[in-house]
Amino acid sequence: MLIFGGAALAEATEVDSDWAIQQALEAGVDHFDTAADYGESELQYGRWMSEIRDQIFLSTKTGLREKDAAKRQIHASLERLRVDNVDLLQLHAVGDLEDLGRATGPGGSLEAAIEAKDEGLVRAIGITGHGNEAPATHLEALRRYPFETVLTPWNYILSTDEGYRADYEALVDEVRRQDAGLMIIKTISRRNWPEGDPIGDQRYTTWYEPFDRQEYIDAAVSWVLSFEEVTGLAMVGDVTLVPMMLEAENRRMSREEAEQVLSRAPDYSSPFISVPF
Repeated sequence: MLIFGGAALAEATEVDSDWAIQQALEAGVDHFDTAADYGESELQYGRWMSEIRDQIFLSTKTGLREKDAAKRQIHASLERLRVDNVDLLQLHAVGDLEDLGRATGPGGSLEAAIEAKDEGLVRAIGITGHGNEAPATHLEALRRYPFETVLTPWNYILSTDEGYRADYEALVDEVRRQDAGLMIIKTISRRNWPEGDPIGDQRYTTWYEPFDRQEYIDAAVSWVLSFEEVTGLAMVGDVTLVPMMLEAENRRMSREEAEQVLSRAPDYSSPFISVPF
């Protein structure tokens, strides 16, 4: 169920990247996801492709919105990854209706993705996004185009917001109707970094502060994976926390038990109070 998140390699050294990838492979992870704007991530993956390409499901993303620019980025991603094609190309970080309009409208990046699929460069097309409007935006995206996958935020604290939960549940209904894949991000997000905390003092490379105690990571992972509609869970964007997420997948608890643990987690709040992009 776990997806290796290439954002973890954006700023990682070659040694740390290799270590994290090897850890994931040994644990049985076979979906490796990245994006054109995850720093050196595609290049780090590329060094491994001759060895593992036929063993994994490989996905990347374009965050550009204009067709021609996105087309160039797709081809550049294939070169950086050292592959002829990817299994999934996702329109990246589409979190509101205005942005969705740019991506799916005339001359938008969706047209580039469809052309790439027609040419055999990608096998499927998905959509991702952050923010409070993400589930509602992704629901509208599925009404405009039959995306094969959706990558959207979902965790216990987000579920306590009635409006967000309603939007997520509406998205789930449509995902099921279209038989799309539903993948989840922000599983172990704890909160935004405390205001005024200098970037140099942040302990991890994530833009949000993640849980870093095993009991909370166990509960957060168990909670998300208790929803049967979920087909994959993207791992955290920091290599040092990869082993803890791998461990959590093997330490599953019931949703009720997970909620008991998470309800007493200190300083637990939405990561979307402030989004730095």
